[in-house]
Amino acid sequence: MNVESCAKRLLTHENILIVTHKNPDGDTCGSAAALCCALRRGGRRAWLFPNPQIGRKLLPYCEKYFAPADFKPKYIVSVDIADAKLFCHGFEGKVDLCIDHHPSNTHFAEASFVVGEKASCAEIVLELIECMNADITPEEATLLYIGLSTDTGCFQYNNTDAAAFTAAAELVRCGADIMTVNTVFFRKVTAARIKLESMIYDSIRFFRDGKIAVALVTLKMLREAGAGEDDLDDLAGLAGRCESSLLNITVREKEDGSCRVSVRSVPGVDSSAICAVFGGGGHAMAAGCTVFGTPEHVCELMVGVAEEVWR
Repeated sequence: MNVESCAKRLLTHENILIVTHKNPDGDTCGSAAALCCALRRGGRRAWLFPNPQIGRKLLPYCEKYFAPADFKPKYIVSVDIADAKLFCHGFEGKVDLCIDHHPSNTHFAEASFVVGEKASCAEIVLELIECMNADITPEEATLLYIGLSTDTGCFQYNNTDAAAFTAAAELVRCGADIMTVNTVFFRKVTAARIKLESMIYDSIRFFRDGKIAVALVTLKMLREAGAGEDDLDDLAGLAGRCESSLLNITVREKEDGSCRVSVRSVPGVDSSAICAVFGGGGHAMAAGCTVFGTPEHVCELMVGVAEEVWR
């Protein structure tokens, strides 16, 4: 499927429900909301599935698109979801169309538009909206800039390429409110987040002569810092700040006895291959998985697999 056929497919359906992933980030939320807005401008009745995990920073941008309780969808679209296991809490059912940028996408939907070389799903949605409507509103540009900037770490991650900068320039031209977005998502944090970061830095463990850095985020740390879900954005990059680190792993303890693991790496070290051992996936330099066990045990497992995969 190409952008033209995907856009045509969207515009030939009505009563569209757009689904985001669990533990939602700026890309799934911003891209989904922008697509919803554009579909409405195209005369379609479209809503977002009300993902209960959307946090304080993202909620103001998404909640006005949440589907009412009596909405009956006829066509379901997932945005930035690589696997059916990643559906947001509360959503069940089949997906008619998947729009995604993860090379590890399992093609779970009836139809898929996956562009694995894109740094963000927002870039794909940008092209779709341009194909559907030929213009981008300032609101849509702001939403897509949230997706693009958060998935590239404000253009600092290794996935940032010329196409990402080109897309950013287009969004700025279309009126994206980059000052507000950059302030909210990259410049300001709570006091609880600052306290939590100090604990995380103290927890970092080094392996393979400092080339592997592992940060542990325990439930006890979260309680002591007074940190909530809104304070946990972009924890995955902290361990990688050490100049010797080529592979950094963040292990976050969850209430159900599992740990959410985020892996980041430099070119030549395949994060996705490491996470795939545990049923996860993502990109070559940014991937994730869920592993049951204590943070210390999961740390041992992840380092052991990393040593095997990265030779």
